[in-house]
Amino acid sequence: MVDPLDEDRSDLQASSMLKSELVKRITAQNPHLFERDVEKVVNAIFDEMVEALRRGDRVELRGFGAFSAKLREAHQGRNPKTGASVAVAKKAVPFFKTGKEMRARLNRETLPSD
Repeated sequence: MVDPLDEDRSDLQASSMLKSELVKRITAQNPHLFERDVEKVVNAIFDEMVEALRRGDRVELRGFGAFSAKLREAHQGRNPKTGASVAVAKKAVPFFKTGKEMRARLNRETLPSD
């Protein structure tokens, strides 16, 4: 028996949403707002999130998840093409952990339509 969620999940992996598409969706759902204003708000939110992560803060969006920055130490890597050793500098990488409510919404059973 094929799980209907498996078919839905394949769609999740097949596409992505660009920031411009997010702005257009928000604008479509809120016709009283101008697209340029929605874009400014989305950019401001993302900029504040990045600044908080740079400061070492954690950004938590209740019901969605939490963003944090993890530090990766400097190490020796390999160029996959040539196999030569390459020095990789120390850097911070973003990390996202989904919230409990988001996981539940993402994995809930879909009700059969009548």
